[in-house]
Amino acid sequence: MQAVPSEFLAIDRKERVNKPFHDLSLRQPEERVCDFDDVVIAFDAERAKVEASRCIHCPDPAPCMVACPTHNDIPSAMWLIEQKRFKEAAQIYHQTSSLPEICGRVCPHEQLCQGSCVLNKHHQPVLTGQLEVFALEWERKNDPYQINKTAPSGKKVAVIGAGPAGLSCAHILLGHGHEVTIFDSKPAPGGLMVYGIPNFKLPKSAVFSKWGDMESAGAKFVGNTYIGKEKTIDQLFEEGFSAVFIGIGTGIDAKMEIPGEDLPGVYEATDFLIRGNVKTDILPDDKKERPQMGNRVAVIGGGDTASDCLRTALRIGAEEVSCIYRRTEKEMPGGKKDRQMARDEGAHYRFLTQPVQFIAGSDGRLAAIECVEMKLGEPDAKGRRKPVPVEGSNFSIATDTAIKALGYWPDPIIGKSTPNLEIHDWGLITVMDNKTGATSRPGVFAGGDGVTGPDLVVTAMVSGRKSGEAIHNYLESLK
Repeated sequence: MQAVPSEFLAIDRKERVNKPFHDLSLRQPEERVCDFDDVVIAFDAERAKVEASRCIHCPDPAPCMVACPTHNDIPSAMWLIEQKRFKEAAQIYHQTSSLPEICGRVCPHEQLCQGSCVLNKHHQPVLTGQLEVFALEWERKNDPYQINKTAPSGKKVAVIGAGPAGLSCAHILLGHGHEVTIFDSKPAPGGLMVYGIPNFKLPKSAVFSKWGDMESAGAKFVGNTYIGKEKTIDQLFEEGFSAVFIGIGTGIDAKMEIPGEDLPGVYEATDFLIRGNVKTDILPDDKKERPQMGNRVAVIGGGDTASDCLRTALRIGAEEVSCIYRRTEKEMPGGKKDRQMARDEGAHYRFLTQPVQFIAGSDGRLAAIECVEMKLGEPDAKGRRKPVPVEGSNFSIATDTAIKALGYWPDPIIGKSTPNLEIHDWGLITVMDNKTGATSRPGVFAGGDGVTGPDLVVTAMVSGRKSGEAIHNYLESLK
């Protein structure tokens, strides 16, 4: 329910609808392409107040709340920001989200809350994502958030994976007084938020500040530990953990299965983004070397990861950066805003093009990509028109560096190393109850991309919170 006073709801909605709209302010492309700093220029208090005042406070349930996977009480937060009660606005988000300052930055708002704003019918939506970021950043600077904890329970929980699902599960468990240890194969916490999403989209300081909240509440982090290889779930139980949450994501890059895929100069997206975006002091030992990139870079794929790779390559110094995609732009799964920012920064797009071979030069490194033209045929099982090769249309593109951004597969190691843990589809973990994340193994819960396949940060966060509550109830049943 919205916390807006009843007398305030007698607002003049027509007046609000007709207030002028000012879109997000971005740093100029020629400036921002020179560094990895945040692209969006943050709101100040007055800008936030004015933007929040555009909200017309739809009757419950407001469409923006319904569309938000966390069901944040967005109208109440808008009203509080309009009144310059920023701390209270931040508290609204904390009620339903464990990562509000992160979701405010990386959620595809045009598909969720902003996309459902009724102002879209004839006007521009309220910039709910950036207002969320503003409220949380104001709180961080002026009255920092602390996790409210109950008395210690004496129970220990192991969380595998320090990404959005794992951190959110830990957040809930810490509030219930449980002792939480998070294991991750990487040196630092954050998962894809640190080792996948570039700093110009999500400043790593936001992730590490959130981790600081959890560490202050007692969370422990054990990095460089690959559960399933170096330690098993059975061993975690033997060490005294009463429950385990698996939030490992889907971190295995999809292959193309074409000749030359292993040539020097051909990168997988994850490897390229880690090497190109992460500070050396928290890089894994096998990824300390920066990408060996030439002047002509081709990124293969059409999702958000492809946009991240394009923009990263430009910042590293590539002169020609192109995206190769086998369908048209209409079928691209990635966000339109990210593509536009990539274009503004100098990236080019080549559609209806399918690589069929990576070609080596005289030095043994990548020199060209052989491609074939495509046309769209009949829809596939998912309703997308299937790309069909045009016979005899082969051609080559001179390329020094290729980056494959084709999607992700689950890591099957957890399923293979854990007796009685049911998995499916090449390693995705089967949950018996989507509301709890309970698996076929008693005391083991799971959530995030490792259960659903690649999805959003916010959906992984929501699943982690649900499992956190379910694990608490499970631990209570053991008393």
